[in-house]
Amino acid sequence: MFAESLKKWYSKNKRVLPWRKTKTPYYIWLSEIMLQQTRVAQGLPYFLKFSEAFPSVFDLAKADEGYVLKLWQGLGYYSRARNLHFTAKFIADELNGEFPKDYKGLLKLKGVGDYTASAIASICYNEPVAVVDGNVYRVLSRYFGIAMPINSTKGVKEFKELAQSLIDQRDPGMYNQAIMDFGAMQCKPKSPDCTSCPLSESCVALEKNLVDTLPVKEKKIKIKHRYFNYLVVISDKQTVIHERVGKGIWQGLFEFPLIETQKSIEIEELVNDEKFITLFSNEVNIKLHNNENIIHKLSHQHLHTKFWVIETNSIKGKSISWKEIMSYPVPVLIHNFLKEFKVEID
Repeated sequence: MFAESLKKWYSKNKRVLPWRKTKTPYYIWLSEIMLQQTRVAQGLPYFLKFSEAFPSVFDLAKADEGYVLKLWQGLGYYSRARNLHFTAKFIADELNGEFPKDYKGLLKLKGVGDYTASAIASICYNEPVAVVDGNVYRVLSRYFGIAMPINSTKGVKEFKELAQSLIDQRDPGMYNQAIMDFGAMQCKPKSPDCTSCPLSESCVALEKNLVDTLPVKEKKIKIKHRYFNYLVVISDKQTVIHERVGKGIWQGLFEFPLIETQKSIEIEELVNDEKFITLFSNEVNIKLHNNENIIHKLSHQHLHTKFWVIETNSIKGKSISWKEIMSYPVPVLIHNFLKEFKVEID
């Protein structure tokens, strides 16, 4: 009854999306990686860009990583893009362009977890494995009145088992897409329209007035506050950017020289910083671009950012022209600054 009601709702209300016109694993994989922690409306333009730039897994495999990151720019969680590129090369080089044909095989691919493997296996190969994402958690938690935290180890296990017990064995791909769309469009996080819901008569949350309190999440991880001071160097229409390395945020993206501090600083502290002194031995002209910190919010970090415009007669080390800078993959924080600042430097 549950599955049939969802499929009936889906047949009338499903979203028309380009990856639903195919069962080619490459396109399903591409869409599912992009939609991890991302709304469909935000991910759709990126899917269209990628599928045009890389019509096959071989095209993606041959691409330069910098170009992949540039096309991904603004979508966030850049490790997804790096994993996407790594896996494309693995599939092209080691598997002759053929994706694994079942859930267990798909799960071995880098960047592919339970949800993505389940989606590809059910949609492309008709394997009855249930997807469990935020939308599915919400539907199941409300319909069955489950207060188990969805981000707890026990919760993840029990919700997966419940989802698996409900899947339509005959058409698992359609069922999985139905429950995801239902959660996104009907059983929405806030102010769902329960009066028009086909499951309203048997929904425990509606009966017990728990719609606004389910699903339950364990307490969030404490937010870390970081203070970034970007040095926007200008010297005869040249500037300086560096690639971020290491395992922190934005690996492989480019940024201006950065001084990270323990708190928000003023110009006196900036010019006395050891890194600033190392970069600028000659006289410079300094202007703060934004008087108030720009707060850029990541999942568990808030970046309090100042852009310091540094005019100088000479640049130490390698420089690039301002005309080149927009061709580099940069974090959206830098991209937004460049869109605003480029008028001043033209």
